[in-house]
Amino acid sequence: MDTAAAAAAGPKVIIKSSSIKTEEYNHKILQAVQGKTKAKQRYLKRKKERRKLNNKNNKNNQKKTSVSQSQVGDEEEGTETEDEEVEVEMQEVDEEVTVPEEREKRPKKRRKFSIELEDVEMHSESLAPPPAHSIQRSPTPQAALPTFPLPALPNPPSKATLALQGLDKALVDADIISPSKTLHIPPDGNIDGGTGLSEKMRKRLVDLGITELFAVQTSLLPFLLPSDPMHRALYQPYNPPRDVCVSAPTGSGKTLAYVVPIILSSRIVTRLRALVVLPTRDLVMQVRETFETISKGRGLKIGTATGQHSFPHEQAQLVADHSTSLRGGSSKVDILICTPGRLIDHLKETPNFSLQHLRFLVVDEADRLLAQSFQDWLIQVLAATRPPKNPLKHTLKDLADTTLTPRSDTTPNPTPDALAPAFLHLLPYPDVPSFITERKAASCQKLLFSATLTRDPGKIAALELRIPKYFIVQGSSPDEQEDAILDVVTEKFTMPDTLKEHMIICSAYEKPLVFFHLVHAHDITNALVFTKSAESTNRLVQLLDFFQNARTSETSNYKNIVVQAYSSDLPTAERKAVLDKFKSQEIQILVCSDLISRGIDISHVSHVISYDSPVDMRKYVHRVGRTARAGREGDAWTLVEEQEARHFKLMMKDAHHLSEVKRLRIGEKQLAPLIPHYETALSHLKDLYSRS
Repeated sequence: MDTAAAAAAGPKVIIKSSSIKTEEYNHKILQAVQGKTKAKQRYLKRKKERRKLNNKNNKNNQKKTSVSQSQVGDEEEGTETEDEEVEVEMQEVDEEVTVPEEREKRPKKRRKFSIELEDVEMHSESLAPPPAHSIQRSPTPQAALPTFPLPALPNPPSKATLALQGLDKALVDADIISPSKTLHIPPDGNIDGGTGLSEKMRKRLVDLGITELFAVQTSLLPFLLPSDPMHRALYQPYNPPRDVCVSAPTGSGKTLAYVVPIILSSRIVTRLRALVVLPTRDLVMQVRETFETISKGRGLKIGTATGQHSFPHEQAQLVADHSTSLRGGSSKVDILICTPGRLIDHLKETPNFSLQHLRFLVVDEADRLLAQSFQDWLIQVLAATRPPKNPLKHTLKDLADTTLTPRSDTTPNPTPDALAPAFLHLLPYPDVPSFITERKAASCQKLLFSATLTRDPGKIAALELRIPKYFIVQGSSPDEQEDAILDVVTEKFTMPDTLKEHMIICSAYEKPLVFFHLVHAHDITNALVFTKSAESTNRLVQLLDFFQNARTSETSNYKNIVVQAYSSDLPTAERKAVLDKFKSQEIQILVCSDLISRGIDISHVSHVISYDSPVDMRKYVHRVGRTARAGREGDAWTLVEEQEARHFKLMMKDAHHLSEVKRLRIGEKQLAPLIPHYETALSHLKDLYSRS
């Protein structure tokens, strides 16, 4: 019993001792601050009270929790631990209070430590875990929180989507034509067979051996030759025709597609109705021959302007009246075929040369011509076909001047003049429209043709096309036709089905030797050989001549091949003579630069050799397009140097055409018999250039 009483009284004694130590601590604090001012004492007192209020709950809870837990386990052991903690704390306080004289170091404040046993018991009871039977659980399990997917980047747009961005809507809505589509031309009868051609024209085409229309012609001729005569009129100022853009492979009949509608357009008085702009003089002469052949017997007057003749001579051929100033112009020709540079010269310097009566403006090989900025030819030509701005202002002014100014009886008769309907306001007579907001537009219809039609929106916008209509010859099945527009945009060009393509990779030293082997081993004749420059053309022809002479001197039965150079260094007359000999097959191989790669149609060309590989896909397309034309078969060979092989393959791969080009390997054993003759030819060529 005494032991129990002592155990019960033990905590109270410890608590009292702790309170005594706390009072001693407070007394020391008071002694430490006696030297301070009263204001400082009040400040420290308020600060101590604030610390009590802020820290009372946290410290008391921690101490009460530790005491209650120790009392539940072992009450005596808990009190001894608590007393030791109090003593340790008081020792720390004594150590801190030993230096109250140093005012720079503020003594650490400790709150008064007092714990009542009743508070400890109450706190321990509140922290005791509730009985198991008092816990109430929900009859249904708690719903799981919703899960959300991890953030992820969206899928990037496809190459097709990116390629179609920014395109003209008219190009997206283009008419896709299968290359295999043809249309038979009935020679007799009133039924045109869907061609839209007159009986006279059908007979003329059949007489020339043209018995069917190719793919581009089957769609374009009915569009340019509508059945309604109002839409075929020369002047349509209030409802001008739509412009046309055509993308078709080389040799698909683009020239005939615009020659026939121009010839069939009705006329009474000679005016400049059609203007055909081409990049080279040779192409101008070829297109003129086509016009003259098909329009035979119709009385159409066809002129050319290329700079081949003197400027006064061309002026006399194009303009009838040079002395009188005529607002409507004066023309001797119905159709003018020209190059852009010479056309600008006549627009600036030739009197009475006018484009206001144009019904057709044809830009053949459009991608190359649009890339030429010579004298801003396109801007000046388009401006010459349009009437001046604000015609209504001039019309009302002319009307006021005519009304206020009396006409004299002695006024001489004005010179006869003929203006297009859109230019009538330029006359000194009133031209009052039926409606005040009525405007007249030029009747010129722009026709653009190319095998590699541009997709540059800036260049297309410069053409100022009027509600353009696109015709694209590409694809051979309905599924492929859906992607034809994308192929045009990504420059995936179409080649003729009858074309076979080859490439030979060799070193720069072996390339002439490989060329000689290719010519003789495959018996190549009627061939065009393309080089990178006029100098390369002449050097290759000389080397081939020396090689053949060296071989002939040792082999009696060897037959030489007639080779001729064709480049811009030759005069125009000599170039024409060389081209005529090649067409008549007096020349077997024609070595040329890219001058002839655009548009020239030579029917019997069966081989095209690119001695110097093309630098881009467009040049490749136009080179190989000189063969396999109009359904005929042809072979294209490309000699690729080893350092150029990677670029050439990447170019073909980007155009999705690498699989169509077959690689041909030529071994050293095949070249060995030609090496002596080749070395002899090289020595002769070196002597020739050293003398010059």
